[in-house]
Amino acid sequence: MASGSFQRLGIRIPAMLLVCLGLGLGGCVTVGRDFPVTGVAQLKLGTTTRSEVHDLFGDPWRVGVEDGQPTWTYALYRYSLFGGAKTRDLLVRFDGRGVVRSYTFNSSDPEDAQRAGP
Repeated sequence: MASGSFQRLGIRIPAMLLVCLGLGLGGCVTVGRDFPVTGVAQLKLGTTTRSEVHDLFGDPWRVGVEDGQPTWTYALYRYSLFGGAKTRDLLVRFDGRGVVRSYTFNSSDPEDAQRAGP
């Protein structure tokens, strides 16, 4: 139905808005950037430096601060109206020396647990 048909009904909706709405309902949404899950197994607490984390994963998707210390987040969230969601994220916390203090890895893909290592 064209936007002109809606105008005859007394409703004025731009044609572009209708196209975007149709694509949005039938498509999917991706937020973040993919990152190599295999790099998670190489993170060593108290040893891996910020530079090494960057070498493993590239630029973080988000940066922040927790308890006064820097954090980097790598994340990929894919949502589909009909296919469900696939998500993965890695939060790396650094100490004052720029060394990994702790990290958290989560994924909705069961195979990622094997790729990420022990």
